[in-house]
Amino acid sequence: MYFQQHLFFCLNHRSNGENCCAQHGAEALFNYAKKRIKELGLAGAGQVRVNKAGCLDRCEVGPVLVIYPAGVWYTCIDTNDVEEIIQTHLLQGQVVTRLQLA
Repeated sequence: MYFQQHLFFCLNHRSNGENCCAQHGAEALFNYAKKRIKELGLAGAGQVRVNKAGCLDRCEVGPVLVIYPAGVWYTCIDTNDVEEIIQTHLLQGQVVTRLQLA
């Protein structure tokens, strides 16, 4: 695989006023994750990629991100949640069950 792990952050914005991840600070969380992955030396080929995604169709529990190839979906409210996902899921290989979406 070109990347070992791939994080997709929903940054969808609904112009009709319906609930969406963008309304709940998803872009700031995406930017934080991207910065931290680089700081930790985890970015690049063979490692981790952090990407923007359009609608992941789970805005009611957003902000939402999904990590592949594991296929684990998370909700995250703030940078502390994102940091926990980075430290626990990406670095230790363990699912953060309190943030995991079914």
